[in-house]
Amino acid sequence: MLQNIRALLFKPRTLLVVYIAAAVIASLQAILLGTHPFHMPKVFPADIMNKPEYMNQFIGRSLTEYNNYVIFKCSFFHLIHGTDLYGLYPAEHWDFYKYSPTFALLMGGIAYLPDVIGLSIWNILNAITVFFAIRMLPFSVRKQCLILWFIALELLTCLQNNQSNGLMCGLMIAAFGCMEQKKIGLATLWLVLAMYIKVYGAIGFCLFLFYPGKLKFIFYAMLWTIIFAALPLLVTPLHTLQWQYQNWAGLMIADAAAARGLSVAGWLYSWFGIENVKMYVTGIGILLFLVPFARFRLYSNEVYKLLILASMLIWVIIFNHKAESSTFIIAVAGVAIWYFAMPQAKWRTALFWLVFIFTCLATTDIFPMFVKKQFIYPYKIKAVPCILAWCVVFTELMMLKAGYLSPARSKGEAEVK
Repeated sequence: MLQNIRALLFKPRTLLVVYIAAAVIASLQAILLGTHPFHMPKVFPADIMNKPEYMNQFIGRSLTEYNNYVIFKCSFFHLIHGTDLYGLYPAEHWDFYKYSPTFALLMGGIAYLPDVIGLSIWNILNAITVFFAIRMLPFSVRKQCLILWFIALELLTCLQNNQSNGLMCGLMIAAFGCMEQKKIGLATLWLVLAMYIKVYGAIGFCLFLFYPGKLKFIFYAMLWTIIFAALPLLVTPLHTLQWQYQNWAGLMIADAAAARGLSVAGWLYSWFGIENVKMYVTGIGILLFLVPFARFRLYSNEVYKLLILASMLIWVIIFNHKAESSTFIIAVAGVAIWYFAMPQAKWRTALFWLVFIFTCLATTDIFPMFVKKQFIYPYKIKAVPCILAWCVVFTELMMLKAGYLSPARSKGEAEVK
């Protein structure tokens, strides 16, 4: 009986059903919770919204429990009506829309649907993108399933917040998988799409260094970039689209200046009171991220490429001034890829579970509310294990030997998909 249960848990179809079910349940939960009156936060984190002229517009308003989806859906109507995508719309939703005009257009595919259907489709899309991306990684089926179970809780956090981070995570990993399969056109499509959802998706373009056909890669990247940039012209005139892009750039600059997030900069401030170092932290972070790329002899090594992928997924969150709880599906996926790409060791397993306990479980009811309010939230505890994990990944990238093989391949584990 136990063996049958274990076998069932490590079947990809089981994980797919679990992921889709989680997406639907999270959607129904958000819909059934209805609306709640806006309450002025007592302590609001550094954010562009932390201005009285913005906050005061929401007093007396009612907000849904799926506000992020409402922002995405309404952006399509703002785009086709030629109104400012990046303005504040208190009668519709809380916060600013911070994505590209292209993303607003793509939301038109579900914007007209009833919220219960549109939200479910949106969350399912996020869930299955992660699922199929992980299935593309060069691990045995068992390890793929272990990764999917490990990141499931973080994915649920993302789904409950109706965020796009599952989609971002899946697209970046899928781009890696397509490059491994020599599908350059698809790889660049996923990366450009990720970039037009959140600009940090562009970090995935660093992966092209490891594969042949670089001119083809550049051609496809430019082609997709131009197509996606011009796509909103289907519903809006050129001068209006140019205005929308200018507004987007202005909002991003203002937003970047205001926030620290669950990041290295946020950790330094909350633990040591170090302020005004975000620019320096970002600069040092970029430099450290790029250093392992100097190991040219390892460009064809499978483990090296997996560790670069893991480093990229963690880095893009811990050095992100807008990192929040629901973005950590991306970083946690990076930790899982690192762990299963390297040999088993007690210290690696300890760090792996440290991430699960203090990152994945940090915002759940496992921890009492007073612990979260007094310790986890103010001290950015959710980010700390991932910061430590990235330091380990960086060190292992610098110490990796040229002849090192993946534990999965060296032990002859099945690579059957």
